[in-house]
Order: sequence, then structure tokens, then C-alpha cells
Amino acid sequence: MSERFAVLDRLAEQWGLSGLELVGKGLEFTVFRALDRDGGPVAVRLAHRRFDSNANDPHVDTRSLLVQEHAIARHLAGHGLPVARARELVLADDPNSPDVLLSDYVDDDGSPLDSHALGQLLARLHEVPPPRLRPVAAEGGTTAEAIATRIGRRWAELARRTDDLPEPPAADVLARHLAPLTGTSLLHLDVRSSNIRRHQGRTTALLDWSNALLGTSALEFGRLAEYARYPENDLDLAALRAGYATVAPVPDEDDPCLLACRLDAALMLALVFLSEAPDPTRGPTAATHARDLAQRLTRP
Repeated sequence: MSERFAVLDRLAEQWGLSGLELVGKGLEFTVFRALDRDGGPVAVRLAHRRFDSNANDPHVDTRSLLVQEHAIARHLAGHGLPVARARELVLADDPNSPDVLLSDYVDDDGSPLDSHALGQLLARLHEVPPPRLRPVAAEGGTTAEAIATRIGRRWAELARRTDDLPEPPAADVLARHLAPLTGTSLLHLDVRSSNIRRHQGRTTALLDWSNALLGTSALEFGRLAEYARYPENDLDLAALRAGYATVAPVPDEDDPCLLACRLDAALMLALVFLSEAPDPTRGPTAATHARDLAQRLTRP
């Protein structure tokens, strides 16, 4: 820990930063706010460790995630999308030292989110040519393969924490439902209040691209539908869909592909509430919800 902060102090001096303050801490990263030489706000993002593990993702390469964040932010800024502009990426030579990403810090006025405008923004995002990268979350395969693999892995993880969980949807059923995920749109897949900076309700930056994949809008809407179940995410799904529809077609809510994508998101959230951020009420409820989605997928 002391080495991490020694590195942070050295970089702060090198970059001319002042007033470092902790503003966020997640599973893999810690984020600080500071002022640059000109008095402008910046964000400094440090990896906790080079490799990490949790119930949802047993093999997390934090360096790859920072490299991806840097590349996507620079790419989307060049296309006029609201992101936190990436300034500099420092990859440590010493395995005991943290990798660090320096970006613009985007303020947030705390106003309620305009979900209709957010839907329009996501449609614009999905129309932008994607950057030339292999998303970390794809795990070296196609998007459909990655989703099917992690549904199986997370179902097994959930079964270890839940009584009487049935067998997961068969592999051939999942493969059939996920087959349409062949698009090349860049998908954020972690759109929720904590990752959105806004001014008077309008999104001024989409943050944290760790979950990004290439695919079709069904995958984005599968995640949005599950996040919208929790009020702290500040998402009005109907308004999101209506806003998106002004720019591009919206996937049908009963589309089997979208349901499979919802199952992927629901399993992730169930494990969050049972393991990563335990909640005695939400955990069991989320597990039951994931099981119900699986039954809908396999219903004749």
C-alpha cells in the first residue's frame, strides 16, 4: 500500500498536481481528484493490484482494463462523445507498483438523470465506428461466446451460494439465443448513475469502460433492464427506450436474445449482492429473479 502511494506522490509532483483527494474506490481501482498546473480538475485512477479476482470475474487483468479505458476514451472523444478525456497512461515496470491513468475530471451537479436524452446518447454511441481493440470482457472470443461462457461460470458460482438452484439453460439453447450478437457497435454495459456525470440532467461523461464489448443493442438493453430494477441507478427504462427510438430501432422486450442478455446481467447482480456487496434482502431476491429469467428462456 505504501508503495502505491509513493508512486502516486511521485506522479503528482511530475504532473504538477495539487489537492489530491479520494473520490471513489471500487473492486479494482481507486480514484482521486486533483488540480493540474492550470487549476483544472483531473482524475487519477490507480489499480489496487496487477491481477485481481472476485465472484463474477475470477481473472481480472487491471492493466488491460486501464489500457482499454485509455484507448476507448481517446477514440470516443475524437468522435465528439461525452467521456472523461484520457491524458496519460503510466504502466509500471515494477510489479509491486500500480498502473495509473490520468484523465480529465468531469464535475456532476447531482441533478436527476434525463433518461430520454441518455437513450439518444446511447444510440449515437452504438453508431460510432468502434475502436480497433479486442475488448477485455470478450476473453479472447466472440461476444456471444463470452456471454455464454460467463453465464455458465456465474450460474455455477451462484449455485454454490444458493439452495436448490436448477441446472442452467442448456449450452445449445444459450448459443441459439445469443447468436444474433454479431454486431460491431461499441457497448458500454455499465450504464448507471455512478458512471454518469451530468449537468441539468444531461449526460456530460460516460465513465468506466471496463465492461465494454462489441455487439448489438440487445446486449446493452439487457444490462439496462436489470440495472433499472434498482432505484440508485437512476434509470427510467421506458424513457431510455423512447429516447433511443428517436435515433435507432429498439430491441423488442421479449426478444430471446435480450432475455439471454438480461440473464447475464441478473447473474452478475445476484453475485454482487451475495458476495461482493452482501445484502441479506437483495441477494436472495436477485438469485430468484435470475432463476426466473432462466426459466423464461427455456420455456417451450
